[in-house]
Amino acid sequence: MRISHIAFDCSDATALARFWAAVMGWDVSPESTAELAVVGGPSRPPEAPPMLFNRVPEEKTAKNRVHIDLETDDLAAETERLLGLGASFIHDKFEFDTRWTTFADPEGNEFCLVQRA
Repeated sequence: MRISHIAFDCSDATALARFWAAVMGWDVSPESTAELAVVGGPSRPPEAPPMLFNRVPEEKTAKNRVHIDLETDDLAAETERLLGLGASFIHDKFEFDTRWTTFADPEGNEFCLVQRA
């Protein structure tokens, strides 16, 4: 068993795919549409699953039950970059010798930026 994709429900698959492609430094598939978009391509490390964005009619209404954690060595620089790309800051916490900064993508999906002590 292996992960095929990390999937996101959204209202505009192409727009959200562009955000995540910029975050990850990967590519948006040229076949992507506002209904269905894939982020990966040759710049995606082979061990990382591609990201899939699927348009759904309903809005996000609650906190994600599953989210992505991204690890960085430079929390300040990555925080500034993510905010510049359109992420929203939610909160910071420090536990388990790790600093966790939680953000939301442009459609409100939470994710964390992680820096180990």
